[in-house]
Amino acid sequence: MTPLDQIATFSEGLAMIVIETPKNTPNKLKFEPELGAFILSKVLPVGSVFPFDFGFVPGTLAEDGDPLDALVLMDAPVYPGCIVPSRMVGVLVCEQRKKPGKKAERNDRLIAVADAAKPYAEVRTIRDISPSLLEAIEAFFIDYNRAAGHEFRVLRRSGSGAARRAIARAVVPAGAPA
Repeated sequence: MTPLDQIATFSEGLAMIVIETPKNTPNKLKFEPELGAFILSKVLPVGSVFPFDFGFVPGTLAEDGDPLDALVLMDAPVYPGCIVPSRMVGVLVCEQRKKPGKKAERNDRLIAVADAAKPYAEVRTIRDISPSLLEAIEAFFIDYNRAAGHEFRVLRRSGSGAARRAIARAVVPAGAPA
């Protein structure tokens, strides 16, 4: 059996996003490769839920030491561990400071669309997402981090090309430790 963190990053041009946390849940789950299982990482404040499925791009390593994060737009949630073939439509270029006085580090959020999601079939780039939905997504990440005691800033929004380049930069070479 292939561990979830060792699945191919792309297949037939689509990013293979591993879902950790389903849409509409306050429970943040995280895949732990050493255990081969999902653990409860944190619980959002009462009334807060993930607006879409949230997961990671396998075979990548971001500046924060974890695989690249991805928010996947689709109609209904899937289960943790589900692999969702997705189109990369954009990236929220972000910076996070986990403790006051500490150095801020990049912690971008990729925005993807499940290839099978019919309501989002026309979404090809971040410009195809309504401004109000993008603002709500950004507010979620800012509020989520504030509740955890972290400072989180969205520096800019970039399109699908920037998202693909971010993945290319973060791909871990075969055989290298992730």
